[in-house]
Amino acid sequence: MEALTRKALLSDVSALVNLTREFGQEGIMIPLSLGDASERIREFSVVEVDSGRLVGCVAVHPTWDLLMEIRSLAVIRSEQGKNHGRRLMEAALADAVAIGAEELFTLTYIPDFFRRFGFQPVDRNSLPHKVWLDCVKCPKFPDCGEVAMKRRL
Repeated sequence: MEALTRKALLSDVSALVNLTREFGQEGIMIPLSLGDASERIREFSVVEVDSGRLVGCVAVHPTWDLLMEIRSLAVIRSEQGKNHGRRLMEAALADAVAIGAEELFTLTYIPDFFRRFGFQPVDRNSLPHKVWLDCVKCPKFPDCGEVAMKRRL
């Protein structure tokens, strides 16, 4: 089963919504709506297997100046442990570099994964307030327990 990492297409919108819904129901990710996924489609990279089945996604979202956010990183449970997360992070890092970002940050419940890619914990309050616009959609806001992490490119 060959995995293909590629930029997301409009035809992937429903799959992106479904992929993030499961993790949203578990309270570990803000799920995407059809509107959000459609509007942000250019931010996403995906991993597909079996010639078309989406098993993972990640978005690189511009936030402030030369700072971008890694968000909506998800790999379906049955496909975890098969290097799809690594492929997605490599694609996200390449996207960020290609458009001139100097720093990346993420808010995560899995800091050990991001440490492998050079991210270090930072004080959440050091991030621009614009970052919190999506956080207010989360039922856990403002005390979600996610770890803020950053890395220079």
